[in-house]
Amino acid sequence: MSLAGLLLLTQVLHAQDWTRFRGPNGTGVSESRNLPAEFGPSNNLLWRAPLSTGHSSPVVVRDRIYITVVEQEKLVTRCLRQSDGKPLWQRDCPRLRREVLDRRNNAASPTPVADETGVYVFFPDFGLISYARDGRERWRLPLGPFDNFYGMGASPILAGENLVLVCDQKRESFIIAVGKNDGKVRWKQPRPEAVSGHSTPALWAAGPGPLAVIAPGSFRIDAYQAQTGELLWFARGLASEMKSVPVVANGTVYINGYNLPENDPGRQIAVPPFAEVLSGDRNKDGLLEKNELPEGRARQFFPYLDLDHSGKLDETEWRFFSQSLAAENGLLAIRGGGRGDVTATHTLWKFHRSIPQLPSTLLYDGVLYMVSDNGILTTLDPETGVAHKQARLRTASDRVYASPVAADGKVYFVTESGVVIVKKPGTEQQTLAVNELGEDVYATPAIAGGRIYIRTASSLWAFGFTDGVKHGTSRGESPKRRGAEPPR
Repeated sequence: MSLAGLLLLTQVLHAQDWTRFRGPNGTGVSESRNLPAEFGPSNNLLWRAPLSTGHSSPVVVRDRIYITVVEQEKLVTRCLRQSDGKPLWQRDCPRLRREVLDRRNNAASPTPVADETGVYVFFPDFGLISYARDGRERWRLPLGPFDNFYGMGASPILAGENLVLVCDQKRESFIIAVGKNDGKVRWKQPRPEAVSGHSTPALWAAGPGPLAVIAPGSFRIDAYQAQTGELLWFARGLASEMKSVPVVANGTVYINGYNLPENDPGRQIAVPPFAEVLSGDRNKDGLLEKNELPEGRARQFFPYLDLDHSGKLDETEWRFFSQSLAAENGLLAIRGGGRGDVTATHTLWKFHRSIPQLPSTLLYDGVLYMVSDNGILTTLDPETGVAHKQARLRTASDRVYASPVAADGKVYFVTESGVVIVKKPGTEQQTLAVNELGEDVYATPAIAGGRIYIRTASSLWAFGFTDGVKHGTSRGESPKRRGAEPPR
């Protein structure tokens, strides 16, 4: 059987599992049923397990939940029992260093990936490590140190018999595949254009071609042959720093990217050639120190642009600055497949309003959902990119870090302040329920086995119908429920 066939078979057999970041192939969509729209600390709460620091999402395989935390000098993988959240085991990983992190990041941000044999974890302060279902360590592969201004954020995925990880950073970015059973490197490819990215890849299994890994990066999205690492095709048009997961559906890849307000079409700032700005090179060394730069974005973003930490910008670093400001924020639809640069032939459409930097796009029941970092929800036609509606998730303004997820005729959005807005599928953004958890949320929820799992600042919550019977609103019913907003 081909790798593509194995992938599809695995998806059928484990339709109720949530094995990686954003669930089945990073889509954010589960086939799980009988999910509540209303829930909270005293409503449809099945259990709540305390957790220490971490932004990783839970993954669920059969009767086990895997999640990572950081406890001072310990990098910890935990296995919980799905039925009641009780700990089954936890294992510590050596912390070889302390990566420099943005205040919104931490050492347990990447999400594990799991299968029926165990779990695979990436800690930027160590590397990759795998544990069996019973907690026995199977293998470890130290990686790094890394050089990412914000700290590493991409999560590993499984592609056939390989575990694949994208490591985009200021210099020497790469994508690596190791055998999932032994941790030995199968292939490793440089990503010379990628700088400081955080996107977790997805898989492409459409058509007669080989299984491919779809990996967004600076300015372009790449497709690698999953078994060999060969670069198959790529498309340009992305922002300079990518964080979202590509959504693959019906032969199309949907990907959103945002960098600065100046990257909105029509607002781009022209960057003069390097030779021109060298007129400010007072010491005549052919390089530009911060105080030799013209006032503006170059000075403001000097730490980001100084890729080699020399305290000076050379022509290559200035070219990256120019490309970064010339790039456009946008949601792109790209037809997958082909060979080489497919930008001109395979870019189907672009959309440029209220583009998120962090939350990934969701395709569910024929509608594309995109929520911006400040809570503007856009519903679009996936075929044309035409927007149906654009409005706030709720009347109060709130930040959004988590990506939307969907199942059972419900679309779930979670804000930073721990408010979960549940929408009815469709273009009109009809609200079914608004639930308040009372704690900050940065992790994307998981859905499996008739439950939705949400990680907050201090806990992992499991919500579902406590008596196993579905109550209240279901697909097609009116949202007559306490706390729900009226249809719009």
